[in-house]
Order: sequence, then C-alpha cells, then structure tokens
Amino acid sequence: KWRSLFDGKTLAGWMPSEFESGGAVKVENPFRGGPGAIVIAAGTTLSGFTWTKGGELPRENYEITLEAMKLTGSDFFCGLTFPVGKSACSLIVGGWGGMVVGISCIDNADASENETTTSRDFRSERWYKIRLRVTPKKLEAWIDDEQAVDFETEGRRLDLRFGEIKHSLPLGISAYETRAALRDISLRLLPPEE
Repeated sequence: KWRSLFDGKTLAGWMPSEFESGGAVKVENPFRGGPGAIVIAAGTTLSGFTWTKGGELPRENYEITLEAMKLTGSDFFCGLTFPVGKSACSLIVGGWGGMVVGISCIDNADASENETTTSRDFRSERWYKIRLRVTPKKLEAWIDDEQAVDFETEGRRLDLRFGEIKHSLPLGISAYETRAALRDISLRLLPPEE
C-alpha cells in the first residue's frame, strides 16, 4: 500500500532543509486551481525540504513517487535524496543546465559523470511524474513511466555529493537556483527479493 508523505495542506512531517542560502518553502493549497503543492523558492544555491521522521524510513525494498514541476530557473527542479543500504544518494532531475538525469554519487562521480547519466528536455510549468525504486541489487527510476535509471549496485560505492546536500538526509527534495513545486509524494514497501 502507498503511504502519503504529504497531506496537501501542511508541511507535517517535513521541515525546510538547513541550506545556508536556501529559498523559502511553503505549501500553496490550492496550487493553480488543483491539489496543494509544496513550493520551493529559488535560493542562491540549494533550497528544499527534509523528512523529519527518519527512523520510520526503509533502507531498501521500497518505492517513492512524486510529481515535480519546474516553475522558473535553469537547473534541477527535483533532487530526491534517499536512503540506500547504509548510505544515501540523490536522484537528480534536470541538472547541469536543465537536462541531466542521473544518480549522485556513484564511485564519487556525480549524476553528470557516471553511467546513470542521461539527458532530456524538461519544460517549465508542466508536471512530471517521478518514481524511484530501491532494492538490494538495483536503483531504478522512471519519469512519466519511461525508465531513466536502471543501475546495478553490487560492488559500487554509493554516497552523497560532498557539501550541503547532507542537509537533505535522511530523505529530502531540493532544487538548485530554481523555483519548483512538488506534490503527491508517496512511499510504499516492496516484498523482499528472493
């Protein structure tokens, strides 16, 4: 069963991430005539929000889904930081000038520099459905039901990029110099792999 992590009305369970020059984070309900959304204002660098109930989070065998919209800006509008095993990584959507999708970091290489790197056009003012799956052997991600990441993790070093992204731990969503909206954030457990 999917568990909603955003009630559409408040930041319950979340707090603004402690980024040094982050923009404001607020809920707009309704958002443009539709369901409520969490709006991240563009900061000098990173802005975003972090889950406050880390002890409840799984480390593997789970999926997260959300919808993300870039409002203004030219860099990533969804940096989803998530737990994986004893570490954590970030799924970057729309980075490095607005087109890069990938996982940061794998063997110390950013989302723009490892084999998960792909690129695609992202339009402003459009919702994108993002789904992430974490299992003991793989990291997978889909954007609008098109698979963007299919990465086997065995023998690889998974970690966060050095710097302020640590303030997204244990689970967080961030944007870089970009104003973004997020909604429909949900998590579900998966059965253990055979």
